[in-house]
Order: sequence, then structure tokens, then C-alpha cells
Amino acid sequence: MSDLPAHVIDNPHLGTWLSVADGLLEVHVGKVELGQGILTALAQIAADALGVPLPAIRMVAAHTTDGPDEGLTAGSLSVLQAGPALRHVGAVVRALAGPSEPVTSYVERVAALDPHTDLTSVAPAGAAETRSVGRSEARLDLPDKVLGRPRYLADLRPEGLLHGRVLRPPSPGARLVELDQGWKATGVELVRDGSFVGVVGEREADVDRALEQLRRDTTWAEEDSLPDEDDLPAWLREGPHEVIEVVDEGAPDEVALTASYSRPFLLHASIAPSVGMAVWRDGVLHVWSHSQGIHALRDAIAQALELAREDVAVEHVENAGCYGHNAADDAAFDAVLLARAVPGRPVQSRWTRPDELTWGPLSSAMTATVSAGLVDGRITGWAYDVWSQGHTARPGFRGTPGLLAGAHLAVPVPMPAATDPPLPGGGGTTRNAVPLYDVGPRRVTGHRKARTPLRSSAMRALGAHLNVFAIESFMDELAETAGVDPVRFRLDHLTDPRAAHVVETAAHLAGWDDPLPEDVGRGLGFARYKDNGAWCAVVAEVAVGSNVRVRRLTVVADLGTVVNPDGARNQLEGGATQATSWTVKERVRFDRRRVTSDDWERYPILSFAEAPLVDVHLVESDAPSIGAGEAAQGPTAAAIANAVHGALRVRVRDLPLTAESIVRAIEAQE
Repeated sequence: MSDLPAHVIDNPHLGTWLSVADGLLEVHVGKVELGQGILTALAQIAADALGVPLPAIRMVAAHTTDGPDEGLTAGSLSVLQAGPALRHVGAVVRALAGPSEPVTSYVERVAALDPHTDLTSVAPAGAAETRSVGRSEARLDLPDKVLGRPRYLADLRPEGLLHGRVLRPPSPGARLVELDQGWKATGVELVRDGSFVGVVGEREADVDRALEQLRRDTTWAEEDSLPDEDDLPAWLREGPHEVIEVVDEGAPDEVALTASYSRPFLLHASIAPSVGMAVWRDGVLHVWSHSQGIHALRDAIAQALELAREDVAVEHVENAGCYGHNAADDAAFDAVLLARAVPGRPVQSRWTRPDELTWGPLSSAMTATVSAGLVDGRITGWAYDVWSQGHTARPGFRGTPGLLAGAHLAVPVPMPAATDPPLPGGGGTTRNAVPLYDVGPRRVTGHRKARTPLRSSAMRALGAHLNVFAIESFMDELAETAGVDPVRFRLDHLTDPRAAHVVETAAHLAGWDDPLPEDVGRGLGFARYKDNGAWCAVVAEVAVGSNVRVRRLTVVADLGTVVNPDGARNQLEGGATQATSWTVKERVRFDRRRVTSDDWERYPILSFAEAPLVDVHLVESDAPSIGAGEAAQGPTAAAIANAVHGALRVRVRDLPLTAESIVRAIEAQE
């Protein structure tokens, strides 16, 4: 058979994907629920593929020994990757068992199938009837969350559970130099390996108190190693760099305009801190984690502790969402190291809020410079350089475990600088660095900083947030230079009809030409995520007074076939809202030694009262499905910045768009 889904080829046995229990068809997938509703969408695909109603399906959380390895849940790829696999599995099952009424009879025949059946060697049945896909089915995960029933990893209370806490060093590079060998605290056991220090105990109150006592009773060697937070663009441009040549068709013959843009380091800032749980029992290490990549986490733990992969099992359990590489994997490894000291007892390790905000992987600061030629309203050439740290330090990156506590052990596990996912499907520093417009000859180059004291990794959209902000801000600047309306200017340079459609539709729905009050501006941003994903245009309506207040966002996206319209709208709305917070408020603060933004006062995020009205419109399409989760971030940032310019006639090129950054831009313009 040709054109077999890649995930079926990698996981060819029927029993890896499907089982029967309690009269239900249990569907096992390798993609994980992070709050994005993906298990509901995949359940809809599976139900149609198997030829059963949705209530006949039960989705099983990802598990390294009881389910397929589908890699990371990232990059807005879950429906694109897992959907075809589930359709093939369902078609094979229908060919072997044949759906019929009643459903119970069909389920019994499925239960009798050989779980070792090779999915690659059975001719699948024809296309199934579409009954669930395309409908806004109710989310499977929400009832427990709305009603407050135990569902999260932090809620688990297995028999014999111990609680754990880890004392993080006070700063990057700090080394533990003094802790009394006879140190004791009520109700806890001390666990130490080099600069890794933690406690385990029966009661959370005891381990919390012991953690504070440890903080007082330890002495650390520290040094100033962090950059000047007010001069990050210059620091990012200092070498050494790994140069990423994306495209080189030549530079503009004559440059009409040059501009530079930047953003600071950002945090995932999940509302709940990360949690991990582990138990060493009968020669097997079992780990529970809200990681985005449980198979990679398993391999990293095995590598760090020199264990056989088959002796480590990792099970996904939902917890605080992150849409990127937050501290979930690190918290899991903390639990592993603590549990090693108490064999046979499960240990649940929860991070503190300050640790979550100061030790979780950061989203890299970035800066870009773009130049273009312009003749008679047409762009005649384009040069773009972007500087950044790497955007992935996930477990297993650069062949290393990449787990925080590993760097603090007596025999440390190296933690090299972050890298980037490979192009063309990935990219980090250079994600969305190539404009979709017809701009003449292009030169696009990335510069990834090779050495840094600050750990960075993947966060929703990766480099697309800054790159789209820079490109789309620059498109507005070019339009102004040419004396052309920004929407018209974009349409004049677009040859992709799906791109032009979302831009035109967003402008129309937002009332682009309608008059606005004084100090209110309207701006547009557009991109196709990763240049091969969803097309998304955003129009922002922004009021500028003592601060920037985003009043309304109009989001238009072409996602191809939409599995669950309500879920897709939620993803776009959530992405646009989060991007608003990044764009107008968020910034990691630090001095030359420590990250200082360790609470919500010093790392403010968008409040409910500040959240804009978000109108989402989905383009009807029968094209293949593409993801929604990361499509709106870059366009939202650009739309807000362009709207600020519309309100003030001042171009702010450095994020976040705070009152201070606007004042600096005004002073620079004067």
C-alpha cells in the first residue's frame, strides 16, 4: 500500500492504537491534552473512522509502553499527523470487523481481533461516513475541570504517596558550598546529590516548611553572569553565533528603508506550577508527567541515569498547560531523583511559583533588522537578519538529557545552549522569517547565539512572534513610505489567493475604513504559520492613553477542513489573547546575577479586565486540516503595534508596548 501515514509505519500494530474495555473502543494516541482540546478532535476523527458514534469512544492518555510514539505534541501538528493515522486504523478495523448495528456487537468483534495485526499489510475499507468531524462536539476534558473533580497530576494521591520539594540554586551557575551534614527538619528526609538538594515527607506542610529552612541553611557560590536587561539587542548581536542561511537570492540594489525590532525574554507563566511524580518499584521506574513529549522524556531520564529504556515508563497526566517546553520535564526528573531515595514509595514533586517563573525555560529574546528597496510602490528587494538564542532545549536536544536537575548533580550532565528545530518544517530563530509577499530578491539569515547563561526553549510560535511582528510592522512602514493603504499594499504584493482572502476578509469584518475616535488606532498583521500551516490575518483596534489597551481583535483563519469549529475558535482566541499579553505587558526582569521577576507583581500578565474582545472567523474549506494553536501569535503582535502607530503616528519597534517603550519611541522620533 502506498501513502501510508508515517505514524502507522512507525507504530504498525493494531493493539498499539486500539483496545476494548467496559464495552467501549479505547483509542490510544501519542498526542497529549494540554488544554487545547486535541483529544476531543482526535476522538471525533477516530469515531468517524471506526464508524461509531462519539460516545462509543474512550480516549486513553499517552503512555510510553501502552500507546504509539507520535513524538512531540507541538507545532500545531497534532491533527495533521495523528488524524491520518487514526483514519487508517479505523479503515483497517472496519475492513476486518465491519461496523454494524448494534454497536455492542461491533465492539465485541473488534475485541476479538489480534492486537498484533500489522496495520500496514491489511487493505483498508473505503472512506467512512462523516458524522462527528466538522461539528462542535463538547470537549471531553472540560466537565472534570469545570466541576473541580480530580483530573490533574497535582490531584493524584496513590497509596503510599510522599511529597517532595527541591531547593533550586539562587542563580544560574550557582554552586552549593555549605550544608550541615547533620541537617534535619521535622517530618522530612533530606536528599542531596552535589548541588541538587531536596526533601521528601508524608505531609505537604512539612516539606514546604523544610524547603524554607533549607533556603536559610545553605550557602552558595554565585557570580554575575547575566546580560544587561536594558541592552538585550546589542547582547544578542554579540558573537559567537551559529549562522543559519535560509535563502540568498541577492540583496536590494538600493535600500529605501531599514528598521530594527526587538522583544525581551518571555515566560510560559502557567497559572499552576509544574508537577512530576515517580516511583521506583520492582526494577522499573514509573513516571507521571504533563510533558509535551513523554517518549523523549523517557529516553532522557534513561540516558541521565544510565538505565535501559524498557525499564522506564512515562505516562501523561494533564496539569498546567504551557504550549511549549515549560518545567514539566524538569519537575518529572526532580520526582525521579527524590523517589530514588525512597524505593517503592511514589513521590510527587511540585515546583514553587518563584521557581516556575525563574527556572523554567525562557522564550528567547530576539532582535531583527530588515531592509528593502521600494520603487513606484513595489518592493524591489528584501534583506532580513534575525538574532536569537535557540528555541529548543527539550529532553534529548543535542544528544543530551536536557533536564535541569542533571546540571546540579555531583557528576553533572551537560546543558549546552539551545538549538533550533530543523527547517523547513520547524525552525526557531528563523520561523516565519521569510515573507510570504512578492518582494523581489530575498536574503534571509538567522544568527543563533552559541553561548548564554540563560536557558531558553520552545514557547508557542517560537520565533514567529518576533519575526511576524517585525515583517508586518515593516510592511506598514513601507506602505506609509509609498503612500499606499496598508491593506492595499499587502494585497498588491500577494500572489497566494488563500492569503489574499484572509487579509481582505479580516479588513472587511473589522470595518477597516470606518472612522475611529481620537487616540484609537486600527492595524493589521498577517502570516502563514511556518510558511506551510494556517493562513491568519488579525486586525487590532487599540486605544492609547496612559497605556495600550487592546479593545478588539478580528481574527480570520484558513485552517483547511476544521474538525471541531468551536475548538478551533478557542485556540485562535486563546492564542490571540496570550499574544496580546506578550505584546503589551510581559518581560522577564533580571539583574546581572538573578532573574528577579519571580511573582505576578514583577511578571504581570494580561488580566481578565484587560482581555480584548476577540471575533474569530473560520474560512470554509475542504482542503487538508492544518493546526490553529500557533497561527495568531505573530499577526496579533503586528496588528497591535500597527494600531498603536495608527493612534499616535509613532512607530514603536521594541516590545512590550508599554508606556515606557512608547515614550522612548517618541523621544527617538523627535
